[in-house]
Amino acid sequence: MTFFNTEITWFLDVYILLILGYAILIMSSYLILAYLSTKELRKYLKRNSFVDYDVLLTSEFAPKLSLIAPAYNEGLTIEENVKSLLSLNYNNYQVIVVNDGSKDNSMEILTKTYDLVLTDLEFHPKIETKKIRGIYTSRNAAFKKLIVVDKENGGKADALNVGLNIAQNPYVVCIDVDCILDKDSLLKLAKPFLESYGKRIIATGGVVRIANQCVIKNGRLVEVNVPDVMLSRIQVLEYLRAFLLGRMAWGKLDGLLLISGAFGAFDKEIAILSGGYSTKTVGEDMELIVRMRRYMLDNKLSYSVSYIPDPLCWTEAPEDFKIFKKQRSRWMRGTIETLSIHRRMFLNPKYKLLGMLSVPYWTLFEFLAPAIEFIGLVITAVFILFGLLNWHFFFLLLLFVYTFAVLFSVIALYSEEKTYHKYPKQADFFKLLMAAFIEPFYFHPLTVYAALIGYKEKMMGTKGWGEMTRKGFTKK
Repeated sequence: MTFFNTEITWFLDVYILLILGYAILIMSSYLILAYLSTKELRKYLKRNSFVDYDVLLTSEFAPKLSLIAPAYNEGLTIEENVKSLLSLNYNNYQVIVVNDGSKDNSMEILTKTYDLVLTDLEFHPKIETKKIRGIYTSRNAAFKKLIVVDKENGGKADALNVGLNIAQNPYVVCIDVDCILDKDSLLKLAKPFLESYGKRIIATGGVVRIANQCVIKNGRLVEVNVPDVMLSRIQVLEYLRAFLLGRMAWGKLDGLLLISGAFGAFDKEIAILSGGYSTKTVGEDMELIVRMRRYMLDNKLSYSVSYIPDPLCWTEAPEDFKIFKKQRSRWMRGTIETLSIHRRMFLNPKYKLLGMLSVPYWTLFEFLAPAIEFIGLVITAVFILFGLLNWHFFFLLLLFVYTFAVLFSVIALYSEEKTYHKYPKQADFFKLLMAAFIEPFYFHPLTVYAALIGYKEKMMGTKGWGEMTRKGFTKK
């Protein structure tokens, strides 16, 4: 009996040390990334404070861009979104909307709104895709930049590959059609391609923000509001943390593994040489970046992936848990698939910082974190059941984790206030501040649960995106 008690005590001590060690490790990494992000953000704002983007707008050297917007059942938002894409401050660009076999009235809306007619556009496909039903252009000269492709349903990756095949310009900008762009988005996104010295910029991305309850007029964001629904309101904080306190640091280190699928620019040649978007994963945005970087490293080519901290894109976030769960479980499946496909990179010095830091970080803190947290909760429940839990230590640890979570959100909110200040209303600031205190009890358990669903779906062989119902934007 004494031996049994000793074993239990030893296991309990080891468990406590592991949990505490993991918590300290993940919090330390967040603080380091936040420090690097804040430092780089200051440099970026200082460096770009006097930039005149009108010069780039009129410059003959401005990169030629092709915007690719895949659309599936986007009838509620597609008219406003395409208007937004066609009215950006940029000269050398075209808009390619790929209707991926929508079951709603998306194609009818596009045809009527933009006076579309069937055309014979010559192109030479380099990536195999599903069958194209027709390619349309507008009879209205005001929409001469617009190309609409109607194709059989094949998923987002397949639709993006159709866009890559048809794109006529050297750089492609892949965007979710449900997004609203800042009017200078393309000017800011194109700038890194002009500023590269010695290294080839193969991709660049910017900050994505939440557009729920924001007011849209003629495809433009005219009023920024904090979402009314708590689930989407907390996602505002989540996006601030991810983009302002995370990706800025990874961009500085040149270790980004992800350019958001909502809005990112790519070197078309390298994207095609890398094989285009993979249709075998639901995380096609992350997988393509990793594959493009791997292609450059395997071929010993000098390159870089750029990141812009400007809020360039506004997207609609899920407002109910059912849709949220589908989105986050899909994100987890995409992460698992990407890390599995490129597992050779893990701690492989051949892939430099990417293999030695970026991939291990994503593995430990993005892929494994929900599983570790769930296992920890199960073990804690067992200890409670058998009366083995040290309640004093447990509550101290809980308070420590909660305080850190709230403070980290406050840091992100403070960074936003001191930089871009997109939420000028005092009431909106306090709404977000209160959400920071609620998040650890409400939002975080939901994300862990959705991630566990993602594990389950992956093990069961679930494929595809699933239906993502949208409410549409508030129009003025």
